[in-house]
Amino acid sequence: MKTNKTCAILGDINKFEGLLPLTSRRPVSLLPFDGIYRMIDFNLSNVIDADIHSIYMIFNQGMTQSVIDHISSGKEWNLSSLPNRYFMHFFQGFEAEKSVDEHYYDAIIEYVEKSDSEFTVFIGNKMLCNLDLGEVLNIHKLHREDVTVVYKKMPKEQVAQGDILLDVAENGNVKDLTVFDSSAKIDDTENLFMNIFIVKSDWLVEELKQGKAMDDAIRIENILRDTMKTKKTWAFEYTGYLSNIHDIKSYYDANMEMLESGKFLSLLHSSKKIYMKNINGVPTYYSANSKVTNSQLAAGCLVYGNVDRSIFSSKSIVRENAVVSNSIIMAKSEIKRDARVEYAILDKNVVIEEGVRVIGTPENPIVVQKNVHVVEDLIQMEE
Repeated sequence: MKTNKTCAILGDINKFEGLLPLTSRRPVSLLPFDGIYRMIDFNLSNVIDADIHSIYMIFNQGMTQSVIDHISSGKEWNLSSLPNRYFMHFFQGFEAEKSVDEHYYDAIIEYVEKSDSEFTVFIGNKMLCNLDLGEVLNIHKLHREDVTVVYKKMPKEQVAQGDILLDVAENGNVKDLTVFDSSAKIDDTENLFMNIFIVKSDWLVEELKQGKAMDDAIRIENILRDTMKTKKTWAFEYTGYLSNIHDIKSYYDANMEMLESGKFLSLLHSSKKIYMKNINGVPTYYSANSKVTNSQLAAGCLVYGNVDRSIFSSKSIVRENAVVSNSIIMAKSEIKRDARVEYAILDKNVVIEEGVRVIGTPENPIVVQKNVHVVEDLIQMEE
């Protein structure tokens, strides 16, 4: 008989056109966050803090480099020892919503069976939270044969087209689910499904085998969502910080919220620790003439100009008389003398030439792709 062991599957194959060009070379979960994290750090930490020692991660083919560079041996998440391991698979053929190859099912089935786990947790890729997954697991064990999912009450403006909304009874049972349509009239707050499932591992294997045999094969998360309509499902309400990151605006807003102390503390300094990749580097240097207000800068930056309400990843440079405000600057970028960057997201290794202006708006932040050298003004008007 299997013990109470639990394994976890982190699914990162869903693409969101609204996040391009930031996700043209990296999966959604590898997006930098708050200067020193990647989004996947939160799901990995949630899993490890729940005493889950085996993790299977699914990515699209072509995203290999960023994933392996970040996770590497997995030691930061205590995944490099014999009892604690992770498995990583890259698949092709996910361009269509219902297009998967046979190997996709075989690999997941083999992993779940070999994990010797009684329960399996599935977590999607675009919800950013610090969840006590151990508490959710304890509740699920009261309903072993059923499905447990996680949701949060969210303002309707933070729900994206195609998200799943839950109708939850007073006893915590899911009565119904609907797909969010932005044109439909809804309440001011909705029960947003966070794409987190807990199920019996044996049951999941049987469902995957049936899915593999279907002519119109579908992904694991679609199988699990369909199950909510036919199998008794219990809903766990998460009450902590949550960002639903599905486009450039939601990604920008989530990062900027980390400059608000309440939200910063709620996400990053709750009872559960967020583990991240170790970044060795010298402290950030601020010249005597620099001015920095309400900003966060990772190690190794050089600041000679003015920075306000912005977030910097490591080893970026702000030259003399340059101004950066309300922006996200990723690693190894350089803003040269007299340049101005406002309401912008600069991907890695971007150079803004002397005197050049890169200016977006609060509702329409401008994005500069990785490795671009900007030599002319880029000014984005409100849509």
